Amino acid sequence: MLESSESLNNQAIKLASKGDYTEAIACFMRAINIEKENYLLWFNLALTYRDAGDLRDARKAIQNAFNMNPSDDEVIETLATICYESSDIAAAFGYATMGLDLNEDNYRLWNTLGVLYFSQEDYQTASDAFENALIINPYYYDALYNLRDCYKELGNHVGAEICNEKMKGLPRRG
Repeated sequence: MLESSESLNNQAIKLASKGDYTEAIACFMRAINIEKENYLLWFNLALTYRDAGDLRDARKAIQNAFNMNPSDDEVIETLATICYESSDIAAAFGYATMGLDLNEDNYRLWNTLGVLYFSQEDYQTASDAFENALIINPYYYDALYNLRDCYKELGNHVGAEICNEKMKGLPRRG
């Protein structure tokens, strides 16, 4: 039976979900050899490298996915996040902004932008970004959590407590 890129992708995702990153990466590489221009294979490879702690190869893979599909805001968000995790803050800001220019309703990108501003200790701008994320998705736990921390930094204890109350009962990922 011939291997298909789809079956290899599915197998790799299962392996990665079990923490078997080496085998998952090997499956993705075989799939990419079959279908080199499939940006989703590169995207999934990037996530697997990232999860395995290899940010250098994660960035190379996500850059390939981005080069193939520069309008996918999930790819752009992942690229911004990997740049941030690699301490390339300027690139992370650039990609987050680019993603929001393409889709201003992407609440995850607003959250990512907020994290970037928070890391620069620009808490007011960070809180604005987290608030934008929550306007789009009021149930996004990560943005509520981050906004609460911003409010604490800004001395807005009432706002921080409101965030705490809203987080109760929400799933940890939105």
